[in-house]
Amino acid sequence: MFQALDHAAAGERLPAAAGQEQPLDLVFIEGFHGQTVIGIHDSELHRPQPVTIDVCAGVPRAPACDTDCIADTIDYGELRLRLQRLLQEHRVRLLEALAEQVARIAIDEFQAHWVRVRIAKPRKFEDTAAVGVMIERRRDEPPPPPPRSATLRLIAQGLVPGSR
Repeated sequence: MFQALDHAAAGERLPAAAGQEQPLDLVFIEGFHGQTVIGIHDSELHRPQPVTIDVCAGVPRAPACDTDCIADTIDYGELRLRLQRLLQEHRVRLLEALAEQVARIAIDEFQAHWVRVRIAKPRKFEDTAAVGVMIERRRDEPPPPPPRSATLRLIAQGLVPGSR
């Protein structure tokens, strides 16, 4: 289960929103299963493989606690649908990059102030239950810079033939 939820059960404080002392209300999806094409090896790039995604997104004291209105919090049903769409549309090869996309969706589209994303490939190897990544992001963090193309990196290093 999520470490944040385990910490809460142990009586520890949940993550606080950037610049705030109040804890966050957490909305989560645990154990979302999907299929997607992702990986760096040729054997991974031709057919979908299973992935499991956990998302834990926090907002400072959700107004939904008072209003009882789904529009005042993160709708995990809508987030689930967005994850389904992402698995069909993404064009990344690394789980780290996919996790970053999930985090950006939670922050940018669902107004989360903090998010923890865990993505795993279950039974990737015979001797493992799963392999994967876990990231945390906050709303106040700038998004990562766009990647430079490999050609630009090579030119900058003077390694492209004829670029002298």
